[in-house]
Amino acid sequence: MPTPYAPFPDDWSRALAVVAHPDDLEFGAAGAVARWTAEGRTVVYLLVTRGEAGIDTIAPAECGPLREAEQRAAARIVGVDVVEFLDHPDGTIEYGPALRRDIAHAIRRHRPDIVITGNHHPSWPGGNLNTPDHRAVGQAAIDAVADAGNRWLFPEAGLDPWPGVRRVAAFASPEAGHAVDIGDTFDRAVASLQAHAAYLAALGGPSADTFLRGMAEEAGRKLPGATLAAAFELIPT
Repeated sequence: MPTPYAPFPDDWSRALAVVAHPDDLEFGAAGAVARWTAEGRTVVYLLVTRGEAGIDTIAPAECGPLREAEQRAAARIVGVDVVEFLDHPDGTIEYGPALRRDIAHAIRRHRPDIVITGNHHPSWPGGNLNTPDHRAVGQAAIDAVADAGNRWLFPEAGLDPWPGVRRVAAFASPEAGHAVDIGDTFDRAVASLQAHAAYLAALGGPSADTFLRGMAEEAGRKLPGATLAAAFELIPT
């Protein structure tokens, strides 16, 4: 029997979701976001790139604005009104002080209780290798939480330190131990992924419903009382 997931904590009201590319959140976290916003919580999206190198048949100058528009549409479907972009280069994101600084400044601006990010480990669940962009952003988001609380790191006029982040939640992680029941919001998760129409058309493969349902059913089997769920690794700060 697999080890059951614990329910995701509900002692928070504001979240900042930090990922590398448009579509990252829709591949695993959007169903949870839809549930949280329906409960009255606030979630802000921070995209490190505009995904401009993500479609082989569309040049970056055209692809970036297209994927930005698709991300904003996807966010609206799950109740997210604020979507920001940092404009780091897609495909060559570098972990380091510049990335930590930009994320720390966003944490100070939005003052979240939790930070959501993607898988920061070398591999995905199942063993396939993770990409450098995902690893860099996930690790930088974790580290930027401490940076944001230290007034002597990355100071900027008008931004006070913010030590109030209680935990980081990483979706699509092989170390997941908590989950959110998304039975009531799964359809919105699918619609949110489908909003990335140009990207999905280029990607090929299974439908949004098929892909997300398999992932959600697997997580649901480990969360008592759930059928469909979104799984997270929780990292205390």
